[in-house]
Formats: sequence, structure tokens, C-alpha cells
Amino acid sequence: MISEVFGALPVIILSAKHVYYCSMTAPAIRIPFTGPLPPPIIVPASASSVSGAIDAFLNFLTAPPSPYLRGVDVGRNSQTVLLTGAGISVASGLSDYRGENGTYVTNKRYRPIYFHEFATRHESRKRYWARSFIGWPGLLKAKPNSTHWAIRDLGVKGYVSSVITQNVDSFHSIAHPEIPSIELHGYLRSVVCLSCRNQFPRSEFQKSLERLNPSWAEFLARMVDIGALDTDNPEEQRRRGLKLNPDGDVELPEAPYSTFRYPSCSTCLEKPPRLADGTPARVEVEKDGAWLPTSEAGILKPAVIMFGENIEPPVKLAAEEAIDDAGRLLVLGTSLATYSAWRLVERAYKRGMPIGIINIGGVRNESVLLKEADKGSDFLARYTRCSLHSDAILPSVASQLPSLSR
Repeated sequence: MISEVFGALPVIILSAKHVYYCSMTAPAIRIPFTGPLPPPIIVPASASSVSGAIDAFLNFLTAPPSPYLRGVDVGRNSQTVLLTGAGISVASGLSDYRGENGTYVTNKRYRPIYFHEFATRHESRKRYWARSFIGWPGLLKAKPNSTHWAIRDLGVKGYVSSVITQNVDSFHSIAHPEIPSIELHGYLRSVVCLSCRNQFPRSEFQKSLERLNPSWAEFLARMVDIGALDTDNPEEQRRRGLKLNPDGDVELPEAPYSTFRYPSCSTCLEKPPRLADGTPARVEVEKDGAWLPTSEAGILKPAVIMFGENIEPPVKLAAEEAIDDAGRLLVLGTSLATYSAWRLVERAYKRGMPIGIINIGGVRNESVLLKEADKGSDFLARYTRCSLHSDAILPSVASQLPSLSR
């Protein structure tokens, strides 16, 4: 049983074979750092240019093991662990959150759905799945970019031990399946049942949504044809014919999102899970398979970590071990706004690991990481920082580095 506090009232999420019950109170969770972060601190100063940054990160990845490193066999574990964020997927056509054209910048009223809302409210799920239904073709069309391929090359040459990613686009596993990748916040390629925990392909789930929502399916086909979904920018989408309200919801007069329908978990429908008292949970659907709100189980959720949802302990442990087993940390395309990412950098910092950061704009607690910036060459061996796009730096770095002997 997991107990959390949202606002002033306790929320109990009971697990009777993972059947969830939550209160209807609003969560006391604040979206972190939606405004500008302090300006970046470039180290060394020459890393303000592309050529200077390439040289700096060539040095970062080939420097001798840090004498300050604690807790590992330095000679054996001198490879680099990567921590990546949404910024590296911008070149693939996906939006980040806090970048120049990020979601929080272009849509000031945007607010992600919270886990307790999704788990308890039929209306919240309808709204979420309507948005997801429209956005899925764009994600499906997006592909890994030169940063992902550069990471592959660095892995082949022996520089990268593992990747920890906050991204849910699965690009890392596509581009370099041979490098261990820890998907800290889950992945969009699957949906998961909140009751039985079985997972199903998101592409198959999309087909079910099309079948259950023919008006939406017709609308989506039109938007794909006119190219309205080729951009994530709300203003550009409106210009191309996709009508959105100020909250980012699609406006479809003939079928508002409140009428959107989604399927039940097929496993729970066939074999309902047991409730806490041992009785079978009620799983009810319409004739065509749409989930009914009289049900007590069988809710399908994207296999991602929502706001207010805990990272699974095995994933959290794997990320910590990836930090502990490496000799240095390279951060790519993230402002570290979420605590789940920042705590890993803090862990590396406390271990004495050299830390490199390639990210446009400021980073959470950057002054803490770089507070010794005036200590000269010793500091330069431990911290490297530029505020440039990763696809302008990493491919050149990967191509210039020699393969390491094994």
C-alpha cells in the first residue's frame, strides 16, 4: 500500500493486485521551473563557440580518471554515463518543455495531467486520450537524429557505459540498442493496465481508439493530410487549420473531447482482478468494447511516469547504479528541472565525478555545480559546460575520437 499527501488530505492508493483508489483532491504538486532559469555558466570560456565546445568535450571524454572520484574501481570504470532530456529530440521535430519554443513557452496555460487525476477521473482520461490520439501520428513519424547516432558511435568506440534518459520517445533504444538505456520516465510505445500491470502496444491501442471514435478518426486523417500535425507549435497548428482552445485541447464541434471513448484492458475484461476484500472487480464495457465508468478495474494508462506518480524502485535503482559504475557524467538537452534528474547529477557531484553539460540555456542549481569555477585548471578538468545544441557538438566529437582498445 502506498500513502501520499495531495493538498491537506491523504490519498491512499491501495493495491489489491494493483487496483487503484484515489481521492478527488487536487495535488499539491508544482510544475518545476516553468519560467526562465539563470543564464548558463560556460566552462571553459572558449566553449561559447561551436569549435571551442567540440574541443572542450573532446578533452572531457578523454581526460584521465578524476583523482576525486569515490566509490568505484577507477581503472575499470572510466567510461561515461549519459543523462538525456527532451532537448536532444527537438531536432527530430518534437517539442521540449523549457526551450525557446518549448511547451511551457508557447502555451502558457498548458498543464500536464496528474497521475491521481488520470487514475480516478473518467473525464480526465477522455481528455488525455483525445489529446494523445491526435498527437500519436507525429510521434510515430519522428525518428532519431544525429545526437542519437553520435551516442551510438561513442558507444561503439568504447566511451559510453550507459544512457539514462528522461525521454519517452524510445529513440535511444532504436538508435543504439547495444548500449544499456534506462528510461527513467517510462515510454510511450506501450500502454499499461493499472490493475493487472499487463502492457499492450500503443500502436494497437491507437487502432482501438480509431474504431471507438470514428468522427475523431476522420478529423485526424484530415489534419494529417493538410500537414497540421507537422509542428508542435500551437499558433502554427492553428494557422494550418487545427483549432485548439487556450488549454491546448482540440476543438471538434461534432465530437467534443467529453465524448471521447477508450477501451478496457482485455486481460481484466476476460479475467477480472480481485479487490481488497477478495471479490472480483467489476469490469464493464459498451457493446463495442469502450470502458464504462461503472467499472472498478481495467484502466489503461500510457507507460510513462506522470506528475505525482513514483518512479518504479527497480528503475530508480538502475539509474543510481549507472551513475555509481561510471567515471564521468555527460548531461545532454535537459535543464534538470525535475528532481528525478537533478538528484542523479547531485549524486555524481557528491561522488567527485567530472560533469559535462550540453544544454541550451540555464540548468537547475548550476551555480551549485559550478561554484568552484574560479579555481583554475583543476576545476576545468572536472566541469565542462556549453549552451549549444547537442547536434552541433556531439557528432563532431564522436567522429574525431579514436576507438578505445579493450
